[in-house]
Amino acid sequence: MFSQEKYLKALNFAAKAHGEQKTPKDLPYLSHICAVAMEVIHATIESNMPDEKADLAITCALLHDIIEDTSFTFDDIFDKFGLEVAEGVDALSKNKNLPKKEQMQDSLNRILEQPYEIQLVKLADRITNLQEPPKHWDNEKKNSYLKEAKFILSCLKNSNLYLSSRLEKKIEEYTSYLD
Repeated sequence: MFSQEKYLKALNFAAKAHGEQKTPKDLPYLSHICAVAMEVIHATIESNMPDEKADLAITCALLHDIIEDTSFTFDDIFDKFGLEVAEGVDALSKNKNLPKKEQMQDSLNRILEQPYEIQLVKLADRITNLQEPPKHWDNEKKNSYLKEAKFILSCLKNSNLYLSSRLEKKIEEYTSYLD
């Protein structure tokens, strides 16, 4: 089984990093982080993943939005969790210096260069995000998000059959939110 100590270390770091940040539904951001980690934990169990690989996947799940959404950096994660975790979290982060249209492709290219444990995190993140969209999203935004989810699935579907199947179902369910 994965390490509870590593989980708590990453969870506490994420809680500090995300601070008062909220989800679009006005929940503490940590609820999103824990939901992604829950998806990854379940996938590691379903896949009989070795403990070391599970620890990497779960740690990166807990830390996946830190570089992209907080003031913490690659170096902060490297200092606390090591190179493998820092590189995984960095790959999961969009490069905001690129045009918005290129950010997802760039991130997926970098994720595909990582161990498959990192790819699980991206699948789990999109599964978690495919909930009822915010009320202010118009149909064009919802369709764009759905298209992006399908693109993520097409790129990462072979990394974990369990999560791929979950994402396929979430994509299908998400179509009910389209006008």
